[in-house]
Amino acid sequence: MLVHRSLEGIQIRNAVVTTGSFDGVHVGHRVIINRLRTLAKATGGESVLITFYPHPRKVLYPDTQGSNLLMINTQREKIRLLEQAGLDHLVIIPFTLEFSKITSVDFIRHILVGKLKAKCVVVGFNHHFGHNREGDYEYLFELGKFYGFSVEEIPEQDIHNEFVSSTKIRKALTEGNIQRANAYLDHEFFILGQVKDASHLPINQTKWHEIIPEELEKQLPPPGIYAGSLIVVGERVKAPVMVLHAPQRNRVFFASEEKVTGEVALFFHKRMRLLGADEPPVADVLRQDLRMIDELIY
Repeated sequence: MLVHRSLEGIQIRNAVVTTGSFDGVHVGHRVIINRLRTLAKATGGESVLITFYPHPRKVLYPDTQGSNLLMINTQREKIRLLEQAGLDHLVIIPFTLEFSKITSVDFIRHILVGKLKAKCVVVGFNHHFGHNREGDYEYLFELGKFYGFSVEEIPEQDIHNEFVSSTKIRKALTEGNIQRANAYLDHEFFILGQVKDASHLPINQTKWHEIIPEELEKQLPPPGIYAGSLIVVGERVKAPVMVLHAPQRNRVFFASEEKVTGEVALFFHKRMRLLGADEPPVADVLRQDLRMIDELIY
């Protein structure tokens, strides 16, 4: 997958395009990506996602909706997931107040047609774009006839009769409901970050490490004990995870018999139990947690 941080000089063959935040790269996003890939293969083209950074709500509503908005993925985590999904091109457009004033027709004329020369545009259910979210599927469809590109709308996706959205995943993570979040995501929620030694933790003899997420806006589960895993020397191994309360943001620790350094991806599989914000982990109880995690099959 090629990552473009500018539209200048971009060259894409028979572009099949979608736009959106795609935070979480959840099951609904993957349906769109799979459709992009199918259409691109059928037309000898390439699949393209246009996304924005930072999240538009953080720019447009910094004191209200955007002030406490946490993201399921950091930018690098999202890039990793999109590459794994088989996307050909990711275009990251810096989202500013000036950019937010672009009308929907100018977005289509100058970016979709002018820069990307889109042959097909695929949008999710109830998708809106342009200044004040004025553009929608019907508008896009009509302009597509004028500019010579086709348009498809993907129905809303559901899991167990519940519609999937990034907002619902954030809510599940806030509650520590890892299994629900993972069902919506269709992959394990994970943290990509640098590892620090945490053997100073006065809990038990287990070798603890701390993982530091790259971005402060990364959504983290609440304090608790979780069944997790990580990849060590190319092999996925179990890693009990402990999230502890901290003033600025929660701190995440994992246990590993091997010394882990550098950057790792820590995957969350199941919540074992929640901890109160000021509840210290008790060594004897924690040993029971670790035994239970060791006996779990995942």
